[in-house]
Amino acid sequence: MNPHLRDVAIPNDWDRRGLPGWSYHSDALLELEKEHVFRNHWQIVGHVSDIPNAGDYLTMDVVGERALIVRGKDGVVRGFNNMCRHRGSRVVADSQGNCKNALVCPFHGWVYNLDGTLRGAARPRSFPDLDKTEFGLMPLDLEVWMGFIFIRFRNGGPQPSVAELMKPIEPEFAHYNAADMVPSWGIWTQKTPVNWKSVRDVDNEGYHVAMAHPALQDLYGATYFDEPFINGVSRSFATYNPHAGRRWSVKNYVKIAPEPTHLPDYLKKAWVYYGIFPNAVISVMPESVQFYQEFPLSTGQTLLRGAIYRYRGESREQAAARYLSFRIDRDTMSEDVQLSVWSNESMLSEAFEGFYLSDLEYGVRTHHDHLRKMLPVLGLETAPEEKDMWNLNDALRSRS
Repeated sequence: MNPHLRDVAIPNDWDRRGLPGWSYHSDALLELEKEHVFRNHWQIVGHVSDIPNAGDYLTMDVVGERALIVRGKDGVVRGFNNMCRHRGSRVVADSQGNCKNALVCPFHGWVYNLDGTLRGAARPRSFPDLDKTEFGLMPLDLEVWMGFIFIRFRNGGPQPSVAELMKPIEPEFAHYNAADMVPSWGIWTQKTPVNWKSVRDVDNEGYHVAMAHPALQDLYGATYFDEPFINGVSRSFATYNPHAGRRWSVKNYVKIAPEPTHLPDYLKKAWVYYGIFPNAVISVMPESVQFYQEFPLSTGQTLLRGAIYRYRGESREQAAARYLSFRIDRDTMSEDVQLSVWSNESMLSEAFEGFYLSDLEYGVRTHHDHLRKMLPVLGLETAPEEKDMWNLNDALRSRS
């Protein structure tokens, strides 16, 4: 079976330049990115198995916004701004937990039902009558797809529903039964000292695998290929070599990893990565599924975030393979961090003249093209004045 999902031909004479170097170090551009890229596009918060019981919640603080995901008594997963309607305090302070029957603001004790409606204010006679819905928690767009919880801070936005966005990959991804998986080790976070786009640039191409990732090259380098971003989704695919083994983790992984009977033949040894614009990846191996993403903390610091999920009744062999694939990924991430640091810091040099991309890096270009569509100011090779950035981008958007 042909493992390509889409017949994507790289055009002749395509523009091999990347984004201009100034865009990786501009504070004004970062504010535009937060507004037009991060707040109004779908973001993964976690998986339904992270909040299995009524009152279970997840929170996520990114780009100046605070999301709260909670499972109601009716079993429905809902998303809200983690913001009390009284004074704006966090309603819950922890990243994950259970609030039992209600959400209680730790500032003044306003109480909210698990469906977000206001149950009551502390000392209610000091207020006029408060409408329980009007003064309820402010809802977020939320959609569950194959078990993964997506939210959007701005209602509406340039992307379609998650189901529509992910439609091209859904038939393939459905084989993994991801909605029935459970957490492995919980949600992790890590900070890295680069611009978020540098992280994504490294992850959006496999040209560097042979040189920079000896474990991945050993595991599947001969079969790896990328499909670029089309309408917000990319795909990378490889099947591991059953004779690989120059490195300890790889040798033991290919020796131990079972071939799941529920997967079609072409996926039994496959590692597949689905990129979701602007900043997330869902990846699958025969023994597990994971997501990872990045969010800007500043122009020179990025938050990495993700989690791995396993089969509920996994065998000892699946558990061992999951641990070994985690080791391989851990080393790969460390290598990618160093690569992104080197690339990112070069853009501060007067000698930097921009990218010149290989056909094998066409995925980088298509991600950049998606960004240019949201932020046409990125088409300018020379940095605009910081004070003019917002108005100039608005003017360019109005012409497109």
